[in-house]
Amino acid sequence: MQLNNLNYGIIGNCKSAALVSMDGSIDWMCLPEFDSSSIFAKILDDKQGGHFSIIPDSKYSIKQFYAFRSNILITRFEGADGCFEIHDFMPRYHINEKDYYCPPDLIRYFKHISGEPKFSIDYTPKLEYARYSTKIVDNKDYIKASTTKGTYDSLYLYTDFKHKDILNKKTITLTKDKYCLVSYHQKLLTQSIERSYLKLQRTKVYWLNWAERTTKLKDYNEQITRSALVLKLLSSQKTGAMLAALTTSLPETIGEVRNWDYRFCWIRDASMAVRILIALGHFNVARRYLNFITEIMEDKADSMQIMYGIDGERKLTEIELDHLSGYHGSKPVRIGNAAYKQKQNDIYGILIDVIYQNFKLFDTSLAQSEELWTIVRNVVKIVKRNWTKPDKGIWEIRGESKHFTFSKVLCWVAVDRAAKIAKLLQQHDYIKEWVALANKIKADILEKAWCESRQAFTQSYDNCEMDAAVLLMETYGFLKASDKRYKSTVLAIQSELEHNGLMFRYKNKDDFGTPKSSFTICTFWLINSLYKIGHKEEAKKKFNQLLKYSNHLGLFSEDIDFESKRLLGNFPQAYSHLALIETAMTISDIEMTSDDIILETIH
Repeated sequence: MQLNNLNYGIIGNCKSAALVSMDGSIDWMCLPEFDSSSIFAKILDDKQGGHFSIIPDSKYSIKQFYAFRSNILITRFEGADGCFEIHDFMPRYHINEKDYYCPPDLIRYFKHISGEPKFSIDYTPKLEYARYSTKIVDNKDYIKASTTKGTYDSLYLYTDFKHKDILNKKTITLTKDKYCLVSYHQKLLTQSIERSYLKLQRTKVYWLNWAERTTKLKDYNEQITRSALVLKLLSSQKTGAMLAALTTSLPETIGEVRNWDYRFCWIRDASMAVRILIALGHFNVARRYLNFITEIMEDKADSMQIMYGIDGERKLTEIELDHLSGYHGSKPVRIGNAAYKQKQNDIYGILIDVIYQNFKLFDTSLAQSEELWTIVRNVVKIVKRNWTKPDKGIWEIRGESKHFTFSKVLCWVAVDRAAKIAKLLQQHDYIKEWVALANKIKADILEKAWCESRQAFTQSYDNCEMDAAVLLMETYGFLKASDKRYKSTVLAIQSELEHNGLMFRYKNKDDFGTPKSSFTICTFWLINSLYKIGHKEEAKKKFNQLLKYSNHLGLFSEDIDFESKRLLGNFPQAYSHLALIETAMTISDIEMTSDDIILETIH
């Protein structure tokens, strides 16, 4: 296990989430929602960020693990004086058939195991990204933290530890179970250890039931379940949106400026994740996401952004927080994301593909069918106007626009799936025109994206560079795995972009120079492609090796360092975990193409 390897666990309740370090410190948390300002941000600044940590009085061995198939994280401290566990969670459970209890609360349940373990508590919240001083006041019922400027935000700590022991960081001897509850709201009911225990058990039952509904395979069930639980944590209970990752500004390379805020809903990432969760049997996530899409697309004139806020916000102004030093000194720290202004033509195909799966798999009300059909027709109009134009591509290159092959392929997907949807809905007047347009786009790609000298489809029409995204030609049904052009493309991409068992996204310089770390999902894409073209043993070997590069809890970030295999980039990353699931299904010989998802349970 590597130190400084993003060895964090994620806890959450689909309203917000937190990162807990392997020694039990809460180093990242935003309340009341995912994209709110932080109250703990030590991960972005060791000194100023704020944290909630446990400091043993003597030498303790520490182990961390999740309670069985849940998002309850257990950190176990064992030493000469005794043993105790901290069960960290954010409450989430049913209060009736339709409604959930998922408040902006974090509970730390201290479970006494044996002896008289001794430790102190360092509770140092820094509200509003630590922009202003945070004042802490002791109240009879709670400890209140609030800012002295800004929005005058506040935070409440309820506990059955003595307040003065926490505030003065005094040594505490644990002889029975205790609790700490951090809440964005002042609680109306009296808090107690009994109430916290009940919330813990109800939350455990909720996650066990959710995990049990996940499709089972012959192999890799634990990895698939953990990845599915991560994807669920990144989905918004309020709107159905799905975050790309929990964090902001964790860099792709230590000390460099490739760091962005990922606490937003990218249409591409979210649609891909929803497609995977459909295949695992979690249909409600898909329905809620489609509701999110129909709401943000209510305006027929909306040309569709690549990303939105989790509440559907369109303007995501990017600013830098100069007062924070950044993850291991990697500045700047950013909130907001200027990429929302970019045009990326691939998003249309990925969205229409998910809508197509919805019509094939679910009973859809007439009202929603009409809403989705309106979106389909409008998207085809957008594609018809834009597919011949250059864009910024899947990798959000901030420099010159190009005719990216992947973007063109996904424009074809949009029109191809639209024609299939028209057939399902018996809207025959559209089929002939849309099939003709799809064929025109496909012919254009086959002619202009092929590089004879490389015997491969390339990154864009105007170069012969390799790009890992082109591997998805088969996934989206553009070419079959048996097509010799696809086979030679896979091998050419592997030859050019694989390094030390990991994949570059691309090697040609972009507006920030040549990438220095591997984008995790690209290695999963390669493994998936190798298996499909018949290199099965090689694919299995690479997959098993890649799984070893996760952190101690099986979690992946956005990037992996080529040399050290250190996890880098925002964390945990939805992209990485959805690709893990899809690759595990491929290697388990579960048929799951984008054009025809097959749900199957193997006992």
